[in-house]
Amino acid sequence: QHTIIMLTFYLSNTRQIGSYTDDVILFTYLSLVPSTRCTLCTVTGPTVIDIHGHVNSVQDRCVYSLIKTPSIPDIQVYTTFQERRRKDVSFLDRVILSLDNPGVNIYLEQGGKVQLDNITMALNATAQLVHSVELSKDQTGVTAKMSHLNYTMTVFFDGYTAQIYIKGPIGQAPLVEGLCGNSSRPFNLLLSWYTADAFHIYCGCNVLKEAPFTACHSNIDPEPYVMACTNTLCKYPAVDGLSCQFLEAYARACSLYSNLTLDGWRSNANCYPQAFCQDRFCSAHEFCGENSNGDGTRCYCRALFASAYTAQNSLGGVVNCSSNARTLTLVGCLLEDQGISYTNLHLYEKACLAQMDPVTHMVTITFDIETNPCGTIIKVGVSPLLSNSQQVTRYMSLPYFPPVVHSINTERSSVAYVTSGVWNYTVTMMAYTDPGHTQAVGKDTEVHLNQKVWFELKADGLDDKNVALVTDSCFATNTPSPNSSLIYDLIMNGCANPTDKTMTVESNGQGTANYFSFNMFQFYGNTGDIYLQCRLNLCLKENNSCAPSCNPNGRRRRSAMSKYKDENPAMVIMAWST
Repeated sequence: QHTIIMLTFYLSNTRQIGSYTDDVILFTYLSLVPSTRCTLCTVTGPTVIDIHGHVNSVQDRCVYSLIKTPSIPDIQVYTTFQERRRKDVSFLDRVILSLDNPGVNIYLEQGGKVQLDNITMALNATAQLVHSVELSKDQTGVTAKMSHLNYTMTVFFDGYTAQIYIKGPIGQAPLVEGLCGNSSRPFNLLLSWYTADAFHIYCGCNVLKEAPFTACHSNIDPEPYVMACTNTLCKYPAVDGLSCQFLEAYARACSLYSNLTLDGWRSNANCYPQAFCQDRFCSAHEFCGENSNGDGTRCYCRALFASAYTAQNSLGGVVNCSSNARTLTLVGCLLEDQGISYTNLHLYEKACLAQMDPVTHMVTITFDIETNPCGTIIKVGVSPLLSNSQQVTRYMSLPYFPPVVHSINTERSSVAYVTSGVWNYTVTMMAYTDPGHTQAVGKDTEVHLNQKVWFELKADGLDDKNVALVTDSCFATNTPSPNSSLIYDLIMNGCANPTDKTMTVESNGQGTANYFSFNMFQFYGNTGDIYLQCRLNLCLKENNSCAPSCNPNGRRRRSAMSKYKDENPAMVIMAWST
């Protein structure tokens, strides 16, 4: 809009010309001048170009007030900065419109996403009025417009550049607070010394001083934009559309101050009118960037977030345990960095697939150790008496391991015939899949890794009124010999191994039958047969208690030790194989 100014000049006391005898008009001057005053602030990359043309660079990851003006009360514009590929450079990340009345926030996010508090809005080119703010979205970005009396403020955000444009009456410059009012105030890092000419290098930004941009130089000084571009591209790679966004910011500023369109600049610079990463929504720990294979865009991990994992050469791998459920969590963007698609991830059983959270983009694989273990292998801790520091496995270990179905062989020496002094008796070891000892394990029974199995050691041929059977020790080996290279203790001195939380001694020394249980395992890195070997003693009841008294840590109390009367302890063995 423009106002016509007519200046008329007179010559007084002149001769009569025609019918005019008064002052004579010498000439009239017509001029078109703006009827409104325009104020512009541009934030692009890490830089702020305030309404005075001053340029500054944001170097941290904070929330800042961009603009607050009494000309349009009840609204304040904030912005956040976050890192992308590197820790030392922060970029404009989102714009927040904070409305004092009715006390809500409108978030302009990456990819053209707009949220009213926690509600995601569906926008198009037709403006929607939301709490006195007109919101619209097209292929170039999101626009928010608000008015008060003779002033109008327009906020444009394309995910990488924000431009705030205030239009008001001529001669009435709005009072502006925040970074847009004085970008140097919170930083004390004004870059007036930092000009491209001082370095004789422009990092590709000098194109703003060439045609067709020269057509707009009389309306918009290119120097702040060249400075902002140079300050960024001379220390950060020209990736993710960065080289185009400074040119786009200047071209848009030009269009706000004139009718110039700067035809041809996009094709000359190989830039596109659509906003970079439009409708590509990344999580809070991600940003949108160019795919390294040249195929469109993808979400990358932010440098600070990724550093916690890359320092450990990890892709995530945290296992969360709740009851019987186990969930492995991996970082989706780190997987993509390695060229791994989460859709190709599964546990040993291929039906147990990985899932990606649509908001956080974290990848999880969940299984139940009781009802659906998915072929996983589980590790437990190392026994203090474990030779060669070997581990047994029960819990998930990646990558995939062999099948986890066990076959317990009840024909491999699970019966022992014993002569000890005056006693001749038979000891039998049986395995069950239920705590009531009704479902005996046979040669065709499949037992899964980490499945709980109950064992019975029973002596026949003894007088249970006078003699008790005491299980002194049980241990697993990788060979039938009790002196094998791999040994894992289950019962020690009549008590459960305290380091194995699945091991329970249910009855010992109370009669001629003893019971215990544990979760099935195999030796870590070994898939051969496993031999369960138990050493048993006879105990004369008389006035003694034959049941071992164990502390919570699994050790027998000395004061409660039973007196054994056994000259020939029995050994009984049961084997299982994978």
